[in-house]
Amino acid sequence: MRKIRYSKDVDALMVELSDKPIDYAEEEGQVIVHFSRDGEPVLIEILDAKEFVLNMLSSVMKEKEVAIP
Repeated sequence: MRKIRYSKDVDALMVELSDKPIDYAEEEGQVIVHFSRDGEPVLIEILDAKEFVLNMLSSVMKEKEVAIP
């Protein structure tokens, strides 16, 4: 079950990768990855999503490699 949702209220993009229960999360910059008990990614949250997506698209248009913080 994969779903992609955008929350305008908090400017967050959420990508559901699995319907397993979330056990813990790790945050790196604008990205939070939620994991199941067995370490499988369940949900990816991208904070400040508009800025994140625009930066990614800009890099693609310039054909540059992008490092995600």
